[in-house]
Amino acid sequence: MNIGVIGAGFIGRAVAQLALAAGHEVMLSNSRGPQSMTSVVSGILGVQVGSAEEAARFGDVVLVAIPFEHYRSISPQWLAGKTVMDANNYYPNRDGHFPVLDRFETTTSRLLAEHLPQAHVVKVFNAIFAPDLTQDARPHGATDRRALPVAADNATAKAQVIHLLDELGFDAVDAGGIDESWRFERAKPAYCVSLDQAGLKAALAAAERTVELPAVERVRTLA
Repeated sequence: MNIGVIGAGFIGRAVAQLALAAGHEVMLSNSRGPQSMTSVVSGILGVQVGSAEEAARFGDVVLVAIPFEHYRSISPQWLAGKTVMDANNYYPNRDGHFPVLDRFETTTSRLLAEHLPQAHVVKVFNAIFAPDLTQDARPHGATDRRALPVAADNATAKAQVIHLLDELGFDAVDAGGIDESWRFERAKPAYCVSLDQAGLKAALAAAERTVELPAVERVRTLA
C-alpha cells in the first residue's frame, strides 16, 4: 500500500519508519518542499519525499500530522475519496484559540472532516508520543502489545486503519465515530498513556467531556 504523509515531523517520520518496515511504500512531505528534506531521505532508508500535494495524491491512505492551526492549508481536492489518518492535536498556546473547541462543541477531527468533505477521516496516532511509536511496537500476538484508539464515521476506512495498526505493531480500540474522538484528545485519560486494550477501553470510558486533566494527574490516575 502507498502511504502519503503530510507533515515530516516526529510523528510523521515515526509512522513512516514503521510502515516501511511493514513493507509499504511511503512518501513524506512538509511545508518547505522536498528540497528541505535531505536529512530525512538519508535517515529513513527507502522513504520518498515530495510536496504536500504529491504525498496526498501518492497515498492510498494519507496521514495528516501537522500543527492543527494549519489544517485548512490542505486542499480538499487532493484527498477526495481517500482515507485520511488524522494525528492532529489542539494546543491553544501553539495553535491560537478555536472557540468551538474551547467550548467543547466539536472535535479536531470533525473540523478536519468538514474541511475535507469527500475524504474519510480517521482519528489515530494523536494519543501517543512519537518515540513510543517505534519503541512500543510489538508483533501480532505479543502479550505486552500497546493499544491505540481509533475513531471514524466510515466503517471501511476505520477497518483499513485498524488493519494497518496491526501491521505496524499495535492493537486497536474502536472509540466510535469522530464526534467521540474527544475521548482521546489532549488532557483526557487515554492521551499518551501506554495501555493494553482493556486499559484503553477503561480510560476512554472514564473521559469527561468538559474536564481536562493535568499531565501529572493523568499519569497518577492510570498508574
